Amino acid sequence: MDVNETVTALAALAHQHRLAIYRLLVEKGPAGLPAGEIADRVQLLPSSLTFHIQALQRSGLVTHRRVSRQVFYAADFSAMNELIAYLTKNCCGGATQARTSACTAPIGAPTLSRRQRRTA
Repeated sequence: MDVNETVTALAALAHQHRLAIYRLLVEKGPAGLPAGEIADRVQLLPSSLTFHIQALQRSGLVTHRRVSRQVFYAADFSAMNELIAYLTKNCCGGATQARTSACTAPIGAPTLSRRQRRTA
C-alpha cells in the first residue's frame, strides 16, 4: 500500500458512520452482510448507507457481491492488513518481534494516558 492509498483509506474511515459500518463488516468476516441489515444495525437510511459504503469501496476497504436481488458487502481483509502493515512498518525501529506482537514504547520512554497525550 502506498501513501496515497493509505490516505484514502484513512479518510474513508474518518467518519463515525463509515467506521461503524467497517467495524461491523470486520466482525462479520468474509461472508459480510446484506445492505439492508447493515443499514438496520447502524441505523442509517438506505440512501445514506449507499453514500458511506461507496466511500469505503472507493478506498478499497470493502467489497461487494450480488446474491439474487441482494447486495452483500464485506471487509477486504487483505486491504485492512496492508493498511495496518503500512501504519506499523517501522514500529519500534523495525524490530522483528514488534511485527508479531503489539508495538510498545521503547524501554524508559514515559508512558502517558490518552488524555495526557492530548494535552501534552
